[in-house]
Amino acid sequence: MPTINDDVKECINNALADGTPCLVGTVSAGGTPEISPKGSVLVHDAHTLAYWERSHRGALRNVGANPNVVIYYRNPARAEKLPQGAALRFYGKARIVTDAAEREAIMKKVVQKELDADPGRKGVAVVIAVDRIANLRGDAQFED
Repeated sequence: MPTINDDVKECINNALADGTPCLVGTVSAGGTPEISPKGSVLVHDAHTLAYWERSHRGALRNVGANPNVVIYYRNPARAEKLPQGAALRFYGKARIVTDAAEREAIMKKVVQKELDADPGRKGVAVVIAVDRIANLRGDAQFED
């Protein structure tokens, strides 16, 4: 299991502010892929990512049907922090948070701009247990 280090955490948690929101790739139960920009992707802990799902559209349906996801991050301006031009893919299993306390804890970490876009706080938290982090060549990164 890879460990998300402090440099990666800084990059991911500032992706929206940097103008480079992460892309979340999901797959429907029928096998149709979808990519969705998610400005709320954040490092939840050393082995998991999370995001605030406020649209309640395709990505959420897909995660409910098929937990396999990929999150893509790229920001060449952060190349001094990360290998391979600061482009990483995070592969893992997603789950929709149903526990109220866990949802609240994740919501507190979400960037304000994303929360402002969900004034009724009708969004849900999605947590991704990261199985693998790879650079653009597919080489594993940050393995324990």
